[in-house]
Amino acid sequence: MAKMWAGRTAGHVDQGADDFNSSIRFDWRLYQQDITGSMAHAAMLGARHIITPAEADTLIAGLESILHDLESGALAVDFSCEDIHMFVEQELTSRLGDVGKKLHTARSRNDQVALDMRLYLRDEVSEIMALTESVIAAIVGQAEANQDVIMPGYTHLQRAQPILFAHHLLAYAMMLLRDVDRLKDCRKRMNVSPIGCCALAGTTYNTDRYMESKTLGFDGIALNSIDGVSDRDFCVETMSAIAMLMMHLSRFSEELILWSSWEFQFIELSDAYTTGSSIMPQKKNPDMAELVRGKTGRVYGDLMALLTSLKGLPLAYNKDMQEDKECTFDAVDTVKMCLQVFAPMIATMKPLPDNMKKAAQTGFINATDLADYLVRKGLPFRSAYKISGEIVAKCIADGCVLETLPLADYRSFIPLFDEGLYEAIDLNTCVQKRISVGGTSPESVKAQLKYVKNVCKGE
Repeated sequence: MAKMWAGRTAGHVDQGADDFNSSIRFDWRLYQQDITGSMAHAAMLGARHIITPAEADTLIAGLESILHDLESGALAVDFSCEDIHMFVEQELTSRLGDVGKKLHTARSRNDQVALDMRLYLRDEVSEIMALTESVIAAIVGQAEANQDVIMPGYTHLQRAQPILFAHHLLAYAMMLLRDVDRLKDCRKRMNVSPIGCCALAGTTYNTDRYMESKTLGFDGIALNSIDGVSDRDFCVETMSAIAMLMMHLSRFSEELILWSSWEFQFIELSDAYTTGSSIMPQKKNPDMAELVRGKTGRVYGDLMALLTSLKGLPLAYNKDMQEDKECTFDAVDTVKMCLQVFAPMIATMKPLPDNMKKAAQTGFINATDLADYLVRKGLPFRSAYKISGEIVAKCIADGCVLETLPLADYRSFIPLFDEGLYEAIDLNTCVQKRISVGGTSPESVKAQLKYVKNVCKGE
């Protein structure tokens, strides 16, 4: 079958080349956006009397019937077509005859596909934001339920200082809030209509680009027609934001994997989000968290693929730009799949407070508070630091912890110690006294919880 663009050439392409050139096997998912954009275009053509209003109404009705039939299953996509745009136009012409051939007046597939991708990503970004907010809500739920649980905080994966479990969880909530913010920025910048830019130079018809833009819910139009058809910044920016979101999910996944191991036993993941071993009956594997961690690399690859495809392209449109779709679709599908499993995995995990507290008690994570105790007694911090380190070394040698070392042993290092030191180095005291804004004190954590919930409410 000859192509709809036949003219300068016969339109007959070698079958292998045709398959190589075709994009319908993946861009078929844009059918809704393509038809919606085409209806807006037909309405504009009629309003500007480029075609008659009656013809515009006929085109819109025909497009609506195609959309209905595709969504009901009455019509199947013809995968022998070159792309979704050609399929829709071919089906429309088949139903309407010559009137259907008028739809493509004053536009090109170049601005058409740019429009479809913007409409698609605008919807997907909104969904990704909503899914991310569901993960934040799950984190908030766990943080609220565990505000008094003490755990060791880590640096270099070494026990460092006592913190509240809720404080640790809220660090991820803050990361995800920034991800939502970045996605909002992406959506704002992508919400610009390219339709009417045509192939690259605009058109000789007296079109109304602003009408189409408003009809489709855009905030404005691309002001340079070459940029309008050749820009894929909105794809790159969205994928970059998605990659960062996946990085945050991956970091959280790594901790869930560690925390659920026998070596930590800080949490237990629900059976619904773990699997067993085919040979070792005792195993409970955190496969969902591991898959999120693994799929992060996949999304990074999607971003790099698009950046590499775009890096040497001259203006305006080039067929290379067809490569924007598969990597964009894959990144979007992957992050949505990860978010959908992540929220309930967090909501259903069971913290194990006793194990966290025990780990905190045996890691000398109150050594900084011991030094601070001596500073409040008038000793310079660096001197207090040295003495505290020597005391920790003695505890290790004696097989005890700071809380159980006798006062006489403390005083053998420096006479400044008195009975008050045991309250000063109690883990609850250590947490409660970290009163700086953003710190791990109960009041600070309450303030962080309030902030996260207010942001999610839009306050």
